[in-house]
Amino acid sequence: MQSLEIKFTDQNIRKIFGAYDGEGENITRLSQYYLKTDSYDSIKAHLPVRILVGSKGVGKSALFRIAIKEGIEEGKLCILIKPDDIAEIGIKHESLLISIRQWKHGLIKIIVEKILLELGFFELESINIDPIKFGGKILRLLEDCIKKLEKNGQKANEKSECIAKISEEMPIEVYLDDLDRGWQNRKEGLTMISALINSIRDMATANDGLVFKLALRTDVYNAVRTADESSDKFDGLVINYRYKLHAIYVLLIKRILTFKGEKFDENELLALPQKETAHYLSGVFAEKFEGKGVWEHKPMHNVLFSLIRNRPRDLIKLCTMAAQEAYRNNSSLINSKHIESILPEYSKSIITDTIAEYKSELPSIDRLIYGMKPNKQGKTSSESFYFTTIELREKLFKLSQQGEFRFASNIPGKPQDLISFLFKIGFLTATKSLDNGNVLRISYEEASHLSSSYMDFGFDWEVHMGYRWAIQPETLDDIWKKIQ
Repeated sequence: MQSLEIKFTDQNIRKIFGAYDGEGENITRLSQYYLKTDSYDSIKAHLPVRILVGSKGVGKSALFRIAIKEGIEEGKLCILIKPDDIAEIGIKHESLLISIRQWKHGLIKIIVEKILLELGFFELESINIDPIKFGGKILRLLEDCIKKLEKNGQKANEKSECIAKISEEMPIEVYLDDLDRGWQNRKEGLTMISALINSIRDMATANDGLVFKLALRTDVYNAVRTADESSDKFDGLVINYRYKLHAIYVLLIKRILTFKGEKFDENELLALPQKETAHYLSGVFAEKFEGKGVWEHKPMHNVLFSLIRNRPRDLIKLCTMAAQEAYRNNSSLINSKHIESILPEYSKSIITDTIAEYKSELPSIDRLIYGMKPNKQGKTSSESFYFTTIELREKLFKLSQQGEFRFASNIPGKPQDLISFLFKIGFLTATKSLDNGNVLRISYEEASHLSSSYMDFGFDWEVHMGYRWAIQPETLDDIWKKIQ
């Protein structure tokens, strides 16, 4: 098929690269390019409780949207609960037991209301949905509410036939997404999430056929897991949702090919090395990156994927910004000049997202990140993006002397603790020079133990490429020239 020249209008950019968040994407378009991983199969499993744990921007909401769509197509009753649905559930969560009760009563009422609306009952003000009635048995409460509504003259639609099937063969799948929005790493916040998990476990146990799928950010779950001594019972429920860079690369190819209307074999794309599939990016990206230093004349995809963390949202953001720059320059291809032009803005947005995500864990995270700016003395500025463990500890020790770093748990941040934190948030990458001259790079998602204070695994550290242009914008050319 002959490649057509693409005009990077806002509409085409959205069609090709998608929305920044899974909630804002058109579900039909999302279904066309969505890449299912093992995590998707685990979420779809008919088990009482599944907890999807992943970093912000990894695609938890997108996964839920696809799972709900397919569940409905399979004849299941799927309920989605979002933050605005739970606004009336207890504001204070000081006691775990009281908080569990608040969650149970609130969720039962929300679930029954949403099922009644799905069945065509829209005037629910005429009845009182009592979550305590029938001891939390949702089906009995639902049947009681239907009888009252019908007595008041309301009629259900044809979907009411499914009620008889629910207890026997049709599960109620409840998806709880983004309920950790605005969460803070304090005692009340920890109690709230711990109580939420305990409540859905209890509800699933008390109601055959009721299953819960809960999405949580990695930092939220880890904080709860560390603070709650009884939370080890949650581990068997957890699905760690991660994307390898190669999977994100295939996701980009699927976006482009589905936009063009071309056929492809997804399994083949996943199995082949990137150099054999890079041609699929043609028509959207220039073939080579005409940059400086080691990246000069390198394949475009190599540069793109050095600039993102293991999160699809990073790629969407980078490509969207570059495509907008291409449009401003009347170009039908995204080339190196367009990417170079937007890097300071892109890098700043990555830092802004990171601060917003982890400030509840380390209130002074912004001072830590910007404090990693290369020193003007000693190494050249861009060489200072690379550290041995000893050098990094020394830099963080000096930075701590300007003001102590203290986590929200009130634990002081020692240099090694700060290394682990910077590794976890994706600011640092573990590196090791190999005998063949190549550099091995490993992210936190691939090996979180590398920053352990108990053992040195022989890795050095580098500041991730995505952050560099914001913390040292006055030396952009030097950054390119000194990349290893």
